[in-house]
Amino acid sequence: MATLTRYLLLAVFIVVVLGGGTLIGLFNLPDGWYAALRKPPFNPPNAVFAPVWSTLYVLIAIAGWRTFLRAGSGTARTLWVAQLALNFLWSPVFFGLHRPDLALAVIVLLLIAICAFISERWSKDAVAAWLFAPYLFWVAFATLLNGAIVMLN
Repeated sequence: MATLTRYLLLAVFIVVVLGGGTLIGLFNLPDGWYAALRKPPFNPPNAVFAPVWSTLYVLIAIAGWRTFLRAGSGTARTLWVAQLALNFLWSPVFFGLHRPDLALAVIVLLLIAICAFISERWSKDAVAAWLFAPYLFWVAFATLLNGAIVMLN
């Protein structure tokens, strides 16, 4: 694949992942229901989420781009698509449906998909695996936060 085509493909990945995440976030903003929930003391301020997710979405896109170029149509691509679908599903379930219990199930599956992607890519493309490391840590924290919200409410 020509260099220009490769970088155009990277731009497409970034637009789809960052753009998709941003749109889903805009259509599922925290509302009065969320404000009224009891939250654990380690709950970050709302202003933290957008910059963290924007950064993570760029890393996710780069890992997906690398995987698309290197992994053919196998397990790695499937895992990458699965984690993105679960990621994009979480906000509508939590904020849209007001179902933190179902969102907890979604985020646990997301955490599993992220771990599986890292494991699958580790020996084949360590860069893609490492690009998912911050994502893994943030989603692990988010899972703890989601679980705490379920327990407190």
